Amino acid sequence: MTLTERLNVYEKLMRLDKPIGILLLLWPTLWGLWIASYGHPNWVIVWIFVLGTVLMRSAGCVINDYADRDIDPLVARTKDRPLAAGLISKEEALALASTLALIAFALILPLNKLTLMLSVPALLLAASYPFTKRFFALPQAYLGIAFGFGIPMAFAAQTGQVPALAWILLIANMFWAIAYDTEYAMVDRADDAKIGIKTSALTFGKYDVVAVMFCYAILLAILIKVGVQLHFKWPYYLGLATAAGLMAYHYTLIQKREPEKCFKAFLHNNWVGAAIFAGIALDYWLR
Repeated sequence: MTLTERLNVYEKLMRLDKPIGILLLLWPTLWGLWIASYGHPNWVIVWIFVLGTVLMRSAGCVINDYADRDIDPLVARTKDRPLAAGLISKEEALALASTLALIAFALILPLNKLTLMLSVPALLLAASYPFTKRFFALPQAYLGIAFGFGIPMAFAAQTGQVPALAWILLIANMFWAIAYDTEYAMVDRADDAKIGIKTSALTFGKYDVVAVMFCYAILLAILIKVGVQLHFKWPYYLGLATAAGLMAYHYTLIQKREPEKCFKAFLHNNWVGAAIFAGIALDYWLR
């Protein structure tokens, strides 16, 4: 394998060709950074978190494929992933994941001690998530905590403390992750049932669509409460209204449980996160 071919394999293993995971991880982190700084974040911290998000999501994808190396060949959508297809060894994959995590850790070394301390559970959550599909009925909830841990880290980096508000936002992100990753799990429902792994789509069963919309509703309810607490004005609520409209559109996509449309709904959650962030940023900008 030439160097170019190996780099292409690494790119696919890290899913850099599919940035949706980076965006779903980045949006809640940006919510946290903007709220923690009252709309005026330290731009060095912002770039550290953006780059760290890319690195940790990439490392998470590698660990996920390592954990699923015996499962992915059995699923139509994942059978061509580098580890599943035998294009890279498991040892090389682990070395790549470790390198990415170490670079991410090096990025936050200039930040305060609390942020460094929080990076430990963040790493443990990211590394352990792929294995929860073996025993936990709602691995998507665990994913939501892992994907949202950038929120308390953002507060720690900006303010040196983690208030209750940060954990409330983390809970909101958990419900959002359950919603969008259930849409994702609905795509592979048949294969996952055959293999015997746990997903929220299988756990919710015939109530999967209702569960997705319920989780969206909880997300919005928590964010409305946050808005009231922080005295946000119309731009913030316009962002939430836009997000609610997008969620309603997702219902039209997933109601018949067609895999292609469920996957489209999952991808479309990027705009939900963007709408919420736009409302936060615009509200602070207009003050």
